[in-house]
Amino acid sequence: MPPPAVGRWQHRLADRRVRCDLCPRGCILRDGQRGFCFVRSNHGGRIVLDTYGRCSGLAVDPVEKKPLNHFLPGSRVLSFGTAGCNSACRFCQNWTIARARDWHAVGVEAPPERIAALAVWHRAASVAFTYNDPIVSAEYAIDTAAACRERGVHPIAVTAGYMSAAARPEFYGAMDAANIDLKGFTEDFYRRVTGTHLQDALDTIEYAVNEARTPDGRHVWVELTTLLIPGHNDGDAQLHAECAWIREHCGVDVPLHFSAFHPDYRMRGVPSTPLSTLVRARRIAMGEGLRYVYTGNVHHREGDATLCPNPDCRATLIQRDWYRIETNRVALAADGTGRCPDCGTPVAGRFRR
Repeated sequence: MPPPAVGRWQHRLADRRVRCDLCPRGCILRDGQRGFCFVRSNHGGRIVLDTYGRCSGLAVDPVEKKPLNHFLPGSRVLSFGTAGCNSACRFCQNWTIARARDWHAVGVEAPPERIAALAVWHRAASVAFTYNDPIVSAEYAIDTAAACRERGVHPIAVTAGYMSAAARPEFYGAMDAANIDLKGFTEDFYRRVTGTHLQDALDTIEYAVNEARTPDGRHVWVELTTLLIPGHNDGDAQLHAECAWIREHCGVDVPLHFSAFHPDYRMRGVPSTPLSTLVRARRIAMGEGLRYVYTGNVHHREGDATLCPNPDCRATLIQRDWYRIETNRVALAADGTGRCPDCGTPVAGRFRR
């Protein structure tokens, strides 16, 4: 078996060139050359993840900050990131590590077993691979997920989903939950603003929601996030199309988070997202039939609340104030699922470890 840092998705070409098969970019690398993500390179005819076992920082957060509102709400998560990214988002809010070209950005040694032990020490129910996209460090994320699961800790991916079909099964099969960005809903937006392609993201989302299974056979729990950028991806037509696609391809129970943009990186001249835009987007999504729609990066109690999906009930089941849970009325079943205590309607998600 090759060392853990050797890329699991690659194939040899002529003249010691190697093609990386991890993501749709399919970087073809000569000896010594780095891929678009910067952290994967050709070492003597094979691609290696140069940042395996190193991270750019750790923090303990509420799971709602990922954001995941239907996966062990109120629990703690150990968040950590690495460096590099295979997207090129002009609005990136973690660009100092996502676009890092200096190994000092990943100066903390953190082998998989240490991450798992830290999560247990901090009494975290989960570990989240976040800050930059864990796809570019997939081997490290998969091995860390296995180490966490051995300690009873849930692995979570926070990702843009820009991943090849070949790599999806092993990556998502290692996770218990994921929040996947759906950054917009036109190819033009994806190409101009993120440097990627919409259909690749949609294929990953559809796979993760409908096919991905955890090692114990459960569906991987998936929530989606769209960062609304004024004048770029917040038009009514685009929002209706996005929500209709989610309804038809993922179902009405997949939670959707609309988050507020703030100026950063290469989009500093774009204004912050007003609350009214998020409220409008939430209204559109609920009108399209989505049952769980939230607003993020703003103070909006209505958009923070989890409601009973029964249209004849609509009781408030979980009331949040930012990331703090004030009340949680979800009735728990033995299998970890939830129900409304007033009408008995099932509530989608995992509410017990």
